[in-house]
Amino acid sequence: MAAAPQRIVDAVLFDTFGTVVDWRSGVTDAVAAIASRCGVEVDAAEFALRWRARYQPSMEPIRNGTREFVNLDELHRENLIATAEEMGLPVDRIEPADLEWLNRAWHRLDGWPDSVPGLAELKRHFIIGPLSNGHVALLTNMAKHAGLLWDVIIGSDVIRAYKPDPNAYLGAARLLDLPPNRVMLCAAHNSDLAAARSVGFRTAFVARPQEYGPTQQTDLHATDAWDVIARDIRDLATQLRDHAT
Repeated sequence: MAAAPQRIVDAVLFDTFGTVVDWRSGVTDAVAAIASRCGVEVDAAEFALRWRARYQPSMEPIRNGTREFVNLDELHRENLIATAEEMGLPVDRIEPADLEWLNRAWHRLDGWPDSVPGLAELKRHFIIGPLSNGHVALLTNMAKHAGLLWDVIIGSDVIRAYKPDPNAYLGAARLLDLPPNRVMLCAAHNSDLAAARSVGFRTAFVARPQEYGPTQQTDLHATDAWDVIARDIRDLATQLRDHAT
């Protein structure tokens, strides 16, 4: 009797912002809606890019231990206020409820066209879930909005660590009761994959050349020999399925 096909991993976890969902379009639309409601002109697409640019720097004090852990909603809110001041969006003219709605744009992002069908195929064979700097509430709301078929949601607030802190990856593996080499991270960001591989994860790169818009210059292609290099999440599912046949 032939041996059963062997999967290379048991769980496939995903970077979420940019890899699974299109944050730039969703945030741009939310900024434009609030600016219109306030009667001010603002370059909504540029606002979204500048807001996102504060993302990693705002987490660094938490990673280096000089600030207590706070979730991503709090960091996004701080970054929103700073970006609004920089871009001339008058926060004092925005109703508190509207400001909260804008900040929670990150909860309401749409998936890339291949995300839901690709995840559905992967879910047939693997544990799937986000390995994101988002927290449980954000990732749950995003999953409900975009129809993301996660088996498990491991938020940064559960592990209390932000990638690329090694504990962010290792903590996820521990919660799944899996050794790191039985977990794969799929990401559109080479640096995220490098951090995951450094702690023993398997790795998959999916290019998202429009994540930052038409002028994007980084992560246009894989910069290392990751375990899988895929066109999109559907292609990742096909490659992992074929690997086990």
